[in-house]
Amino acid sequence: MSRAVAWACCLALALVPAACGDTGPQVREPDLVVRGTGPKAPAPAAPDSGSPADAIRIAVVTHGQASSPFWATVRNGLEAAGRQTDVSISYRSPDTYSVPRMQSLIDEAVATKPDGLVVSIPSAGVAGAIRRAVRAGIPVVSINSGLDRSRALGALAHVGQPEERAGRAAGERLVRAGVRRGLCVDHEVGNAGLAARCRGFARALKRVGGTARVVPVNVQDLSNVRTVLAEAIRAGRIDGVLTLNTDAAEAAAEALGGRAGAGVRLATFDLSPGVLEAVRSGRIAFAVDQQAYLQGYLPIVLLAERIRYGLFPSAPRVYATGPAFVTRATAARVLALSRRNIR
Repeated sequence: MSRAVAWACCLALALVPAACGDTGPQVREPDLVVRGTGPKAPAPAAPDSGSPADAIRIAVVTHGQASSPFWATVRNGLEAAGRQTDVSISYRSPDTYSVPRMQSLIDEAVATKPDGLVVSIPSAGVAGAIRRAVRAGIPVVSINSGLDRSRALGALAHVGQPEERAGRAAGERLVRAGVRRGLCVDHEVGNAGLAARCRGFARALKRVGGTARVVPVNVQDLSNVRTVLAEAIRAGRIDGVLTLNTDAAEAAAEALGGRAGAGVRLATFDLSPGVLEAVRSGRIAFAVDQQAYLQGYLPIVLLAERIRYGLFPSAPRVYATGPAFVTRATAARVLALSRRNIR
């Protein structure tokens, strides 16, 4: 396959339409920094330039922690795209969910004058840093959280799932399973994307006369998550639980014990081998797949083409990577890919 055809395939993939911290005492881990370079491939050089035209650097700053299976999959997509497009990538994220720390990381990345910036937008608190990047002439693509703010902040495109629509779709599936009294488990209070999922979930239940409430948890203390959820389920006579990441899902499955799939339906956002095993066994009804790999992969391809050749799609401005659903019937096929940080 020629290089031109290969790039055309990458762009075709990118044009196909296809959120996640907490407060209180926490165990801290170091800020994550990942750098990777692909094998050097020839690229057209400017006729009067003595410097290589393919020395492209893209900075990535997200709000997700290194220990999360979701963000490990995003990073895998970033690194795969970096190798394929011959781009050097620097990835950084706070050690715990922290909007001020994330804003500092964006400013630090911008100070290095990268050729492009990929950033998640979990809160309006990072808006100033993103605007500074745009004013500095750095092309920005947002991922995961922030679809509603992305364009106003000057980002060229957003890659991720429409969060409220995804929450509503998950709620509708639970409603069809008989759920009328639901819990939405928020593990990252202040993350606008997670709040949107819970709003969508509540609206789906309200349409059929049901109710939903939000329960905040700290996934750094999973034993406490199990205790909080067990009490909330018991006190509210809950018949449906929607968690918003894999750690909370696995803790909720333990809290429910034998009731999962019987008196109480459990569903979750995001995939991990543990979640998929629970879906396969029926302890979790379904998992919402927002295709984390594509959230890492597509922005690098888009920015590399813009930086190298001045090419960028005029539409769409939003590349919707979800929601898709993994059920008991499909979990086994997805499990092997999840173990490789692809699904």
